[in-house]
Amino acid sequence: MGVLRPAHAERTSLAGPAGALQALIETPVTESQGAQPASAFAVVCHPHPLYGGTLDNKVVYTLARALEQLGAPAIRFNFRGVGASAGSYDAGRGETADALAVIAYGRRRWPNAVLWLAGFSFGGAVAVRAAAQAGPQRLIAVAPGITTIPVTDAAPPACPWLIVQGDADEVVAPDAVRRWVETLSPAPELRTLPGAGHFFHGRLHELREVVLAFMAQAPAGAMGA
Repeated sequence: MGVLRPAHAERTSLAGPAGALQALIETPVTESQGAQPASAFAVVCHPHPLYGGTLDNKVVYTLARALEQLGAPAIRFNFRGVGASAGSYDAGRGETADALAVIAYGRRRWPNAVLWLAGFSFGGAVAVRAAAQAGPQRLIAVAPGITTIPVTDAAPPACPWLIVQGDADEVVAPDAVRRWVETLSPAPELRTLPGAGHFFHGRLHELREVVLAFMAQAPAGAMGA
C-alpha cells in the first residue's frame, strides 16, 4: 500500500434525522499511490453524549486511525446535540438513527465499498444496535455500553465482530458484557485486556494492535480479500 501519510481531513456536516451532524472524514493517502478508490469505509461512534463523549475521544480516534491504516476512509461524527450537531440526546434511539444516516452517506460516497462499523462505550452499543440494519462487513465494539442503552432487542450481527473489554472497567461491568456475549449466536470474538479500565489509559497502543489483528482475519475488504 506504500507509506501512509497523514490522512486528508475533511470537516463537514452531514444530513441527519434531527438536523445537521458535525463530522470529520479522514481519507488515507499513500506516498506511492496518492488517494485510492475505497474498497471499505469506516464509521466510528463516540461515547455517551451526556458525559463528554465526542468524535475527538481518544479511543474513537484510535479506532479510526487503525482502520485508516488499512486503507479505509473513516467518518467520525458527533451525535445529535453534541458539538455543532443539531437535536438533543435521545437515549440511544435517535443516536442509532444518526449512525444509520452517516452510514447511508458513506454508501452514497463510496458505493462499491463495504462498511466497517465501530464504536466505543455508548457508541459501541449504538454500533451494535445499528448493525442489524446496516449490514457491516466487520463490527468492532469497545467496552460497549450495554448497561446504558438496550441492545437485547437488536438482532446479533451476522458478520464477524469483535468486542474488546478491559477487566478493570469502572463504567461498564465486565461480567455484564461476558454474560451478554454468552447469549449471542453467532458469538463475537471477545478480547479481554487484563488491568485495563474503561478509557484504556496507557493501553491505546494495545487496543490498536488487537483491532488490527482482528481485521487481518479474512474477509478483509480493503486489504484485498
